[in-house]
Amino acid sequence: MNSASISSSKRPKFHPNLVQTSPQSPPLRIGMIGGVERSEGLFQQAARSAGYQLEIHSGHTAGRGAQTLAALVNRVDLVVIVTDVNSHNAVVAARKLAVSRGVRHLLVRRCSPSRLISLIQTQATGPAHAA
Repeated sequence: MNSASISSSKRPKFHPNLVQTSPQSPPLRIGMIGGVERSEGLFQQAARSAGYQLEIHSGHTAGRGAQTLAALVNRVDLVVIVTDVNSHNAVVAARKLAVSRGVRHLLVRRCSPSRLISLIQTQATGPAHAA
């Protein structure tokens, strides 16, 4: 019996040239600073369903808060700073970090999950400039 006929009947042959690889860009990483502690899950779910990766910082800068804020800004592509619920110190610190590291940032007074997604989509398709 032919060995080629046995192997073809059991499983398909692997052809490395026929493997299709789709170059997918990694998801846009978003950092949101302030005011979403109680509704963090809603923001995470909205971002995930839109294909974004969302990290949230409470906006508290006491203790290690300033260090974790700096670390978040270093990891993300866009920072959304909610001003209505953040302290003045957190807003200023987040904005300075974003500017010094060249990260796009938005200052918004208030934000809902749907507004966050529309802001991100506007920034992702629009010109890259800091607010």
